[in-house]
Amino acid sequence: MIVKTLAESGELRYADLKRRTPGVSAKMLTQTLRGLEEDQLVTRRVEPSIPPAVYYALTPLGLTLDEPLAALREWAETHMPEIDARRSRAGRLRNP
Repeated sequence: MIVKTLAESGELRYADLKRRTPGVSAKMLTQTLRGLEEDQLVTRRVEPSIPPAVYYALTPLGLTLDEPLAALREWAETHMPEIDARRSRAGRLRNP
């Protein structure tokens, strides 16, 4: 979700990124952004203001993730009803 959001929107402040990724906790968003930054897939820019404004953007390498992740999202959206049906028949629900 984070890669898709940044690919579509470009550089975003943390608060804007949080708003555009519903269902993602602040802790998980922060951890994910740190990991993406460590892997040099995301850049972090801090504006010296009070409070500091923190911006995130995909690096050129991070942008290369958008297309393969879009294909994976498309596959999941196409096949999740079938997978959910099979899980339901087996007595396991995806979101209990």
